[in-house]
Amino acid sequence: MNRNSKRREALLYHAKPVPGKIQVVPTKKYATQRDLSLAYSPGVAEPCLEIAKDVNNVYKYTAKGNLVAVITNGTAVLGLGDIGPEASKPVMEGKALLFKIFADIDVFDIEIGTKDIDAFIETVKNIAPTFGGINLEDIKAPESFEIERRLVEELNIPVMHDDQHGTAIISSAALLNALELAGKKIEDIKIVVSGAGSAALACANLYVLLGVSLENIIMFDKDGVLSADRTDLSPLQQKYNKARKDLKLGEALQGADVFLGLSAGNILTPEMLLGMAPNPIVFAMANPVPEIDYNVAIDTRKDIIMATGRSDHPNQVNNVLGFPYIFRGALDVRATKINEAMKMAAVKALAALAKESVPEQVNIAYGETKLIFGREYIIPKPFDPRLITMVAPAVAKAAMESGVALHPITDWEKYEEELMERLGSDNKMVRLLTNRAKTDPKRVVFAEADHLDVLKAAQIVWEEGIGHPILLGNREVILELKEELGFDADVPIYDPKTKEEDGRRLHYAEIFWKARQRRGISLLDAQKWMRERNYFAAMMVNEGEADALVTGFSRSYPSVVKPMMQLIGKAPGISLIATTNMMMTNRGPMFLSDTAINPNPTSDDLAKIALMTAKTARMFGMEPVIAMVSFSNFGSSLDPSAGKVREAVAYLHKYYPDLVVDGEIQADFALNPDMLKAKFPFSKLAGKKVNTLIFPNLESANITYKMLKELYKVDSVGPIMLGMEKPVHIFQLGASVEEMVNMAAVAVVDAQEKHKRLKNLDIKF
Repeated sequence: MNRNSKRREALLYHAKPVPGKIQVVPTKKYATQRDLSLAYSPGVAEPCLEIAKDVNNVYKYTAKGNLVAVITNGTAVLGLGDIGPEASKPVMEGKALLFKIFADIDVFDIEIGTKDIDAFIETVKNIAPTFGGINLEDIKAPESFEIERRLVEELNIPVMHDDQHGTAIISSAALLNALELAGKKIEDIKIVVSGAGSAALACANLYVLLGVSLENIIMFDKDGVLSADRTDLSPLQQKYNKARKDLKLGEALQGADVFLGLSAGNILTPEMLLGMAPNPIVFAMANPVPEIDYNVAIDTRKDIIMATGRSDHPNQVNNVLGFPYIFRGALDVRATKINEAMKMAAVKALAALAKESVPEQVNIAYGETKLIFGREYIIPKPFDPRLITMVAPAVAKAAMESGVALHPITDWEKYEEELMERLGSDNKMVRLLTNRAKTDPKRVVFAEADHLDVLKAAQIVWEEGIGHPILLGNREVILELKEELGFDADVPIYDPKTKEEDGRRLHYAEIFWKARQRRGISLLDAQKWMRERNYFAAMMVNEGEADALVTGFSRSYPSVVKPMMQLIGKAPGISLIATTNMMMTNRGPMFLSDTAINPNPTSDDLAKIALMTAKTARMFGMEPVIAMVSFSNFGSSLDPSAGKVREAVAYLHKYYPDLVVDGEIQADFALNPDMLKAKFPFSKLAGKKVNTLIFPNLESANITYKMLKELYKVDSVGPIMLGMEKPVHIFQLGASVEEMVNMAAVAVVDAQEKHKRLKNLDIKF
C-alpha cells in the first residue's frame, strides 16, 4: 500500500462510522420509567447513601472495580515524541481497546494538558476516586519515573507506567526461559543494554531483582556508555554508570551473554554479535526496525536465542502479554498497588506458560504443527487464551500474599471460570483466522473485482498479506477503480469475455465439456458458459491456476452455487454440501448450520451437516459442543420436524459417541447452562458451553443468523461452504468489505487445509 492510501485508510478508520474507537454502553435496563427512576433520581440515592456509610461500597454499586484510567500528557507518544495531549488521544483510545478485548476491562482515557510534574500528579490524584486503577502511558523520562513513584505512594489503587514495566515484565519472562535453554545461571551472566530510557531502566531493574548482578550490566544511550564522569545522567541512570568512559558497544559485547536493545535500528552489527559468548541471547526490540535484522542475526549465529518487538518473527516481546492481565488480577482483589511481588508473579507465570503444551487453537492460529518450548518459543503468543487464567490469578495471589489485596479471592476455580467467560466478549477468532492465513498466503480469485467494494476487499487481502488476489472482471473498470483506491500492486487481472482470454477460455471449455458431455452439456454450451466469470473462476481453481475463489457479491446465492456444483462438486466421501456461519457473539464464536443450501434436510442430512460443521470448528481450533435445535425438548413433541432432529441425534450418539452433541433441544435451553443443567441433567450438553447450533431447516438458520447480524450487530464469517472438493466460498448478496475480507481469509485457510491433504475427510456416509 502506498503511503497516501495507508494514511487515508487510517484516517477513515478513526473517523467512520463515528469518530474514535471507544464508547460508553449502559449495563442496566433503561426501557421504562421505572428503570430510569432506579438508574437516576430517586433510586440512585440509595447506593449513594450506602457508599457514604462505607466508601468500599463504591465497588459494590458502581463500575469503579472494573474501570481503569489510561492517562498521558502526550510527551512521549509511540515513535512520535512530544505531540501534545490532544494528538495522543487516538493512542490512548487504542490502549483502551486492548484492555477491553484482552481482559474485559473498561477504560476512560484521560489526556492532561500539563508538563509540570506537580500539576500532573495533583490532577491524577483528584480524579482517582473514579477509577479502580491507573495506567500511565507515553510520558517522557525522567518525569515519568517521578510521576509514577509519587502516585504509587500517594494513591490506594494500582498505578503502573506500562511503557516501563510492561516491557520489563515480558522480557524478564523471556530472559528466564532463554537462560534455561542456554544453560546459564542468572547470577553469572553479563548484559549489555542499548538504550537508557524508561523501558530500558525498568528492564535492568527487574533483571537485578531476578538475580542479575548490578556490576554485570553495562548500559549505553545515544551519547555513549553510562560512565561515572557523565553529568547528564538522571539519578536512576547513575545506578548503571559503572563502565569506563571510552568503552564502545562492540567492546562491551565481547563475551557478553545478553544484548538488550531498546534504542535504534541496525546498531548491532554481525561482527559485534560474533564477539558475544556461546548461546548469545539477543532481545532486539526497537520498532519497526530492530537493532539487528532477525534473519541476519540467525544467519550469523546458529546458537542465538533471539526476541524482537515484531510479530513476524518468533518470540515477540509484546506488552499485551502483560498489562491487561496484570490489571485484571489487581482489580479483582482490589489491590492498593501493583508492587514488585505482583510484577514478579506475572514474570514467572508467563515463563511457566511457555513450557506448557500449547492448545491446538494457538498452533492453528500461527500455522504451526506444534509450538513447543525452545529457542523459537520462549514466551507465549498474544493469542493464547490461557494468558488470562495464568497471569491474572498469579498477580491476584501475589497481591494477597504481599498484603495489598483488600478483597481476597477464596474460590479460585470459580474465579478461573469467570475469567474464561470474559474471553467471549471480542472477536479473537477473526484475528486468529487472518493471522493463520498470513502464515501461508494462497492465490484467491475475486470473481467480481470490477465492483468497488470487492476490489477494496482484494486490496486489503493483498496489503495485509492474507492472500494473493487474482482479479476477474472488466479490465478497464478494474484499472480505473484500482487507481481510485490507490491499489498500485501488480496483481493478475483477467476478463473472461475478451479476445486476450480466448485460448484459456476454449481450453477450459474443452475440459468442462469432456467431463460433462454425457450429462447433456454440448461443447457450444461449455464455450458460452466459460465467458461467465464464475465458470471461468471455478475452472481456474480446478486447473490449479488459483488456490481458491470467492464470489457472490452481486448475484443471488443459488445462481452462484450452481456453477460451483457443476464444475467443482463434492469432496471424496461427501454426499451433501452445506454451509455454516461463524458468528462472533458476546459469549464467543458460535457456528450456525445450515444457513444457505439445504431447505429441508432429512435426519440423515442433519447428521452429515453436524459432522461437517464439527470438522470445520476443529479446523479453527475449537472443540465442537453441538446442540441440534428445535421447538421441542427431548421428545416433548411428536411433530415430524422434531422427530428428524431426534433421529439425527440418535444416529450420532450411536456411531460418533465421542462427539459432544445432543437434542432435540430448544435454543434457550441450549444456550443457558443453568437452565439446561436444572431441567435436563442427563444431556451430554449439561455443564458444557454450546458453541455450535444445527438448525432443522434452512429458513430457521438463515433467519437466525441475519437477525443476529442486524439486531445485535454480531459479526458473521460465512456462509462457509462445507463438503466442497476445492476451496470455494460464496458471499451473501451485498456483503460488506469486512465480510469479504474475512471470507477470503477463510478461503485461504481452507486452501491450506486441502493442500495438506485434509480434503479427504474421515467422515464417510
